[in-house]
Amino acid sequence: QVQLVESGGGLVQAGGSLRLSCAPSGLTFSTNAMGWFRQAPGTDREFVAAISGSGRSTYYADSVKGRFTISRDNAKNTVYLQMNSLKPEDTAVYYCAARGGGVYSIRRRDYNFWGQGTQVTVSS
Repeated sequence: QVQLVESGGGLVQAGGSLRLSCAPSGLTFSTNAMGWFRQAPGTDREFVAAISGSGRSTYYADSVKGRFTISRDNAKNTVYLQMNSLKPEDTAVYYCAARGGGVYSIRRRDYNFWGQGTQVTVSS
């Protein structure tokens, strides 16, 4: 059974930082591309960042480019999202997702497995 467990969310002031972690189990981590998505109340779930299975390729939404960094440690079966210079508009539930095959995608429908999400709230 595949499980993705996110952690690291919380409340932070604008300009602050948080690091999210996601530790999948039940799959071969290094052969799965990983993505982070987010969903604010009343909006669709949107792409944030993605990383290939090897970790050599990454991609970011324009809204977070230069502020967020996605990385992975295949030895620890963990993917991270370092979020700096946080803004109130970054407030959302953040979801980790896994996609088999190692090539990342920005499309929700391309991901096979999802975590339950972790809340990030940025106060102004």
